[in-house]
Amino acid sequence: MRRLPLRLLRSATSALRVSAVTQGGLLATPALHPAAAAAASSSPLADLSRWPQQRGYSQFASGFTPLKPKLLESIIDVERAKGLSPEHLVAAWDDYHLGRGHIGASMKTKLYHLLEQRSSTCRHFVIPLWKGSGYTTMFMQVQMPYMIFTGLEDYKARGTQASPYYTVTHYTEFAETKDTVLIRGDVVFTSKLTDSEAKTLLETAHSFYLNDARYRLVERFNKETHEFEFKDVLQVLDMPTM
Repeated sequence: MRRLPLRLLRSATSALRVSAVTQGGLLATPALHPAAAAAASSSPLADLSRWPQQRGYSQFASGFTPLKPKLLESIIDVERAKGLSPEHLVAAWDDYHLGRGHIGASMKTKLYHLLEQRSSTCRHFVIPLWKGSGYTTMFMQVQMPYMIFTGLEDYKARGTQASPYYTVTHYTEFAETKDTVLIRGDVVFTSKLTDSEAKTLLETAHSFYLNDARYRLVERFNKETHEFEFKDVLQVLDMPTM
């Protein structure tokens, strides 16, 4: 496939990673699963199967400036992009994000609508992320078109003062005309996540909402919490129970 010149895409003028805190992902940040703050044990494997069902929402990351959306117009020339084929648009989007400290991805509109539908009633989940010789557990919340990820241990220790590690925005401007939803991930704390880990985390998160078998675990976590077992998540990801 012929790659388009990167002049299609606007250059960011502000700091790439730090800007995620002030303009990287959310217009109004939703709450993480409130029961997580009450978990007493340091072992996610022991905690998650005993979390009570959620009862409402509280402010997340309340100690930080609310995240504001980074408009698609500030990343690409939208008017020019309208004349591109879906394939060329995705190729240019992917090229732009390579090596820039951000994650670029895309999905078909049908899959986005499925993700939107399923996340409307199941906003929270836990994902183990392999790091070195073991895994760390990430806690996610979804309020489409946004996703926020933070460390489970940080959330349990700091509650609503826990800061997001990683934010993801889904852009739907070309959903109807090009059957394409552009996706951008911003790593807020590079000491917590590498770009490669962030890409894996995004792919894994999508898989749990879009794969029917995996989504049943998401439903159980949100709707039948007492029946949820973290080892089932490890099993579907072929990770050892530790």
